[in-house]
Amino acid sequence: MQAYAITDVGVRRATNQDYIFASTKKVGSLDNLFILADGMGGHNAGDFASRYLVEHLVKFFGKSQPDKDVHSILKEGIRQVNRSLYQEASQSASLQGTGSTLVLATVRGDVLYVANIGDSRLYLLRESLEQITKDHSYVEELVALGKMKRGSRDYEEKKNIITRAVGTGEDVDIDLFALKLKRRDYVLMCSDGLSNMVDEFELEYIIRTEESLQEKAETLVQAANRNGGLDNISVILIDPQMSEESV
Repeated sequence: MQAYAITDVGVRRATNQDYIFASTKKVGSLDNLFILADGMGGHNAGDFASRYLVEHLVKFFGKSQPDKDVHSILKEGIRQVNRSLYQEASQSASLQGTGSTLVLATVRGDVLYVANIGDSRLYLLRESLEQITKDHSYVEELVALGKMKRGSRDYEEKKNIITRAVGTGEDVDIDLFALKLKRRDYVLMCSDGLSNMVDEFELEYIIRTEESLQEKAETLVQAANRNGGLDNISVILIDPQMSEESV
């Protein structure tokens, strides 16, 4: 397995409220761990939320939990850290309203396990680029109900309103996925600073180039900045390197 992670402040923002973690080595009972968080709130609140979320998840997952399956480990960790972030923010006026998106992935054997809350995304590139996670956003809920057209002016104006985030309540709903990986698959995790700035055709084109993972990831960030760089940009690009025997 190979992976490369990068985060960039973008062109328009003064601070970076994204926070990332990537390890291809074991973290507690997990064989590897990749986390991306996009904080929200006031000037300091978003920075605090994303950093707090990632650092405390890494600490939780670092404890060995040999009797639990992967999804149970992920759910317990996210729920505990969500509760502690909410309680921490509730005690400080400057942190009121803070929260963070979350997309998390880990691979065990030939299975990719994914958790997400909010609108940070995970894509799988196989025959084509497919968004695996679902955006927890105001506009996507209206699209699902048939009340809004994706790509419309109203959609573009309101697409940053998320309906689910970590740290905004004592409990949080988590979407969980498990996918069997195949040879030549790539996994892309990103904040909306990339997905809002670069369309899926260009994302796929860049990932399919013959460049190194680092070069691909850096090119994705450059594309987002070239298209306006309106938000912080975070990318985790993973090559699981599945063998013939494992598929």
